Amino acid sequence: MTRILAISGSLRRASHNTALLRAAAANAPEGVDVELFEGLERIPPYNEDHDTDDVPAEVARLREEIGAADAVLFSTPEYNGTLPGQLKQVVDWASRPHGDSAWNDKPAAIMGASTGAIGTARAQNHLRQILVYLNMFSINQPEVLISHAMDRFDQEGNLTDAPTRDRIIGLLQNHVDWARRIGPK
Repeated sequence: MTRILAISGSLRRASHNTALLRAAAANAPEGVDVELFEGLERIPPYNEDHDTDDVPAEVARLREEIGAADAVLFSTPEYNGTLPGQLKQVVDWASRPHGDSAWNDKPAAIMGASTGAIGTARAQNHLRQILVYLNMFSINQPEVLISHAMDRFDQEGNLTDAPTRDRIIGLLQNHVDWARRIGPK
């Protein structure tokens, strides 16, 4: 069984990005478990004073879940041309303390949805740059850059767009193949 930890960068209850991760979980290949990280809203702003002492419980749980995962799948909205601050908080907390990053050597994949015309291309590029610094190995293709997200989901947040579903399935399969290839032997 390959375990993928799915992290949405959105705090919205009706988030298209969280809905993308739910669609990924529902369409995961056999032998793959996609688990959505719950509790993003409880991750406080990063504070280096708490790297090792007095680590918030939700941060400790985040680090444990990343450590237990074979790979990570991010779904990010795009706010002001970049990733949202709350997702950056998650990245920063799990990268600490220095020299003990939970992200190190993790295979990663990125996707994202936006109501705008260009999807989340800039946010994904910024996140990809951060992942390189964290020594994460990101899968590149297929890109899942969902524009006009409001037209691809029903009122309950279920993905209704077949081409989007196909891209998610393709990304997941490549991500799993990559994770199995570079993961622990």
